[in-house]
Amino acid sequence: MAARQMRWLLLGELLFYALGGGLLVSGAGWTPPQATSLALAMFFGLRLLFVAVTFSLARTGGDIVADELRISPARALGMVLEEYAGLILLFALIQPLERFWLGPDRLAQAPAGRLPLLLIHGYQCNRGVWFWLRPRLEAAGWTVATHNLEPVWADIDAYAEGIARRVDQVLAASGASRLILVGHSMGGLAARAYLRRYGKDRVARLITLGSPHQGSGIARLGLGRNARQMELGSPWLTALGAPGAVPLPQGSVSIYSCHDNYVFPQQACSTLAGAGNVAIGGVSHIAMAFSPLVLGKLLEALEAP
Repeated sequence: MAARQMRWLLLGELLFYALGGGLLVSGAGWTPPQATSLALAMFFGLRLLFVAVTFSLARTGGDIVADELRISPARALGMVLEEYAGLILLFALIQPLERFWLGPDRLAQAPAGRLPLLLIHGYQCNRGVWFWLRPRLEAAGWTVATHNLEPVWADIDAYAEGIARRVDQVLAASGASRLILVGHSMGGLAARAYLRRYGKDRVARLITLGSPHQGSGIARLGLGRNARQMELGSPWLTALGAPGAVPLPQGSVSIYSCHDNYVFPQQACSTLAGAGNVAIGGVSHIAMAFSPLVLGKLLEALEAP
């Protein structure tokens, strides 16, 4: 469903540019190359503006970064460009056509000593988020499954049933009795909602990447019930974080970036009680899905005893 919505939104945007360009050519004397240049400038410029706004908000409402995680101005510029490229790649190319780019999950008997992984994406995304990470996890010897959270703007608790069905499918296909949940952004909250409803009997570990465990300052700008649940201090988050509400598997880990441009204040929002909290620097929110540093930290967490 998310892929279909993205395709329709992209089609609507392109039609708007085409109609506007046609009017400029026929009525204002523009040449076709001039109209095309304006359309491209709007397409790429609006996305650059969006990225700039997220970093501006994160800088205003962010935490103080520890000295060892501070980055240079050059690295900061590189981080912004990586986020911009990741936004265009994921939302204009990969996720609208996620079935084409990813294909079905390659589920098989899990190797001895390695539990299967179930990757859960975040807000307004789909399994296409894992385009870069999935093959690298497989190359490292892991059996990897993905899952789409639908509908896009639903209550986060409503995702638990779909996750439960996917857990059953993955365990049946792999022959394992338990698996490891890996969630990016809101996917980490959806995994915790699953654990609250179904328990941890089938989950050996939870690893989250840039998840707003305590909410985020940017959530107030989002659409849907799930965005309201991710607002700072929301009743839903308060209930999810109540002592004993979620049976968190031993060895769970929250990996987060001190420069996250979606989840801020970064440290305050990303830490998870009862889990190991691993801070990194120089990686933005969407770019986590393409980051060798995040991959390395994820593999360390997966391979820890």
